[in-house]
Amino acid sequence: MSDPWDTLIFIVVPSLSILLTALAVTMFLVNLPLFRSWRTGKEDVVTGPLSSVSVLIPARNEAGGIAAAIESVLASEGVELDVVVMDDGSTDGTGQIVRSIASRDPRVRLLDGIGLPDGWNGKQHACYRLAAAAHFEGLMFIDADVRLRPTALRDLLRRKANGIGELPIGLLSAFPRQETGTLFEKMLIPMMHFILLCYLPFMRMRGSVHPAYASGCGQLFLTDKASYEKAGTHKAIRSSRHDGLMLPKAFRENGMLTDCVDGTDIASCRMYTNAKEVIRGLLKNANEGIANRRLLVPFTILLGGAHLLPWLTLVYALSRWESTTRPIMLLLIIAIQIAVILVGYIPRVWGAIYLRQSWLGALLHPVAVLLFLGCQWWAMINEIRGKRIEWRGRS
Repeated sequence: MSDPWDTLIFIVVPSLSILLTALAVTMFLVNLPLFRSWRTGKEDVVTGPLSSVSVLIPARNEAGGIAAAIESVLASEGVELDVVVMDDGSTDGTGQIVRSIASRDPRVRLLDGIGLPDGWNGKQHACYRLAAAAHFEGLMFIDADVRLRPTALRDLLRRKANGIGELPIGLLSAFPRQETGTLFEKMLIPMMHFILLCYLPFMRMRGSVHPAYASGCGQLFLTDKASYEKAGTHKAIRSSRHDGLMLPKAFRENGMLTDCVDGTDIASCRMYTNAKEVIRGLLKNANEGIANRRLLVPFTILLGGAHLLPWLTLVYALSRWESTTRPIMLLLIIAIQIAVILVGYIPRVWGAIYLRQSWLGALLHPVAVLLFLGCQWWAMINEIRGKRIEWRGRS
């Protein structure tokens, strides 16, 4: 390997890909049991209402699924419920469906939307108004496409009440099982778990209130009125589209611990139903996550180096087979790159097993990484151009 180009391709690049792959896979294997093992079951003998909670659902043109969302909440066991839905300017009959349910179940109430104030994102304004209308101290914010299992509220309330060590939990988030149908959903939706578990140190997150460890899933948040007010309510993130990151950050900036747990067994959600929705969903808030000047290049190196570089190196090595004068060395490099590729699949394979994600999506993981990074760079370019993706009729 006397050629400097070969030295770079066959020594420097593989060394980098091995290091980055080992980092991601090791972090995932440490984080996964911490993420999943959050219910002890020791309180299951307790009977009667364990607590009370207001379940708050912002809804904008959700006629196709709002009834299923509400009914799943009403089926909850062991808790006292108050269900409040805000019809945020729907044009598809969402409000009428909620009124029909409320007419036969007094636990359900409907708030009508008002004009969106300047500087507010629609969802954050709806959540702010919903919290103000809540009857109970416990506040559970869920999206209209989330379906809860009967024990979900009870289990989450216990987790929050128990805290972590000596630290109380100000905001708890659960990641529902992500239901996917189309190919783009199968490839890209599981990337939320992949990024979370491969690059967020859970032990540090649960032992520190530093804002750098803020993370959550905007589909499902549990808090209490006192903590919510201390964090500044949704007013603190009024213009944000990425409540999954920005709401936990607001809590941590005010000295409160946040936590996120696996909700595979307690809730499900199907966010998008086609490739266009998936791409637009990734683009709409990417600049508040990875697609910014501070994080985009490091994450491109982390993801690309671990999950794309080994494939490129393998293809280049195979292309040199006919002309090589050192076949043993080249064969060793090919074997190493194949091993790195296989190890890099561990997070997606474990995700398919334990988080019930798509096996096809796992198989196409390198394509998913390429598409994901492409969306992040596209979002960054849109941000520089001052262009915002329209979402639910609002830009």
